[in-house]
Amino acid sequence: MTSVAEYFHTIAARLTSTLGKGEGEAAARIIFEDVAGYDRKYLFMNGDREITDFMQEKIDGAVKKVEGGEPVQYAVGKAKFMGNDYAVTPDVLIPRPETAGLVDLITSVYGDRSDLSVLDIGTGSGCIAISLARALPFARVNAIDVSTGALEVAKANAKSLGAKVDFEKTDILSAPLPKHASYDIVVSNPPYICRSETKEMDSRVLDHEPDGALFVPDDDPLFFYRAIATYARAALVPGGSLWFEINSRFPDQMRTLLEDLGFEKVDVTRDYRGLYRYASAIQPS
Repeated sequence: MTSVAEYFHTIAARLTSTLGKGEGEAAARIIFEDVAGYDRKYLFMNGDREITDFMQEKIDGAVKKVEGGEPVQYAVGKAKFMGNDYAVTPDVLIPRPETAGLVDLITSVYGDRSDLSVLDIGTGSGCIAISLARALPFARVNAIDVSTGALEVAKANAKSLGAKVDFEKTDILSAPLPKHASYDIVVSNPPYICRSETKEMDSRVLDHEPDGALFVPDDDPLFFYRAIATYARAALVPGGSLWFEINSRFPDQMRTLLEDLGFEKVDVTRDYRGLYRYASAIQPS
């Protein structure tokens, strides 16, 4: 007989040899909770229970994917973001804590406002749009992405989390400018990693997360921001705001870009690690 606790320790040891101490045990906990429903409390209270062959096979299947190089979130098919479970596939980026910080910044400014109109550009898994739809009272949230696969994931996440978001397939690089301003908030976490930065990145990211959602050319790293900010100048109502997650290497360039396009009160702020990670700006009144 193999107990749940014994099998957990076996899996944690296997993943530690692949991922290193700390990260290996964390991955084991994610797999046990998301694949089998065995969270920390269950392991503490019921760790001496026998684990079934069926459950061992399910867990082992996810472990083998991680051992083969997949991020654990893709291996289990979900990721945590701001306390909620989001389905993730290789069509979307895995939501990250830095992006939660962007949502927090927006809600700290608008949390007591109602009936806002929000546009999320390049929605991916939908984590920004869905979080804002849940946090802002009676907000009308639209989200766009160029990827059909990403939109399918985002729609499923909105449904499972009970968020009303209208999704549409649109390529922001070729989208015509809106004729009428209608949004209070435009937000985006676009591709921003330069190709020259790949040598600093984990192979699990490079090999499995969607290339088109990550990278920009070294000779024009802000081209998505330029396109989105130009669109936002036409889409935002007077006094509306634009919010970005940015590459920490280019805070000054981001500020200059937004000021040159005519935005006011441009602000570039740091994330929880002290890196410049967010930019915001106000549409002139």
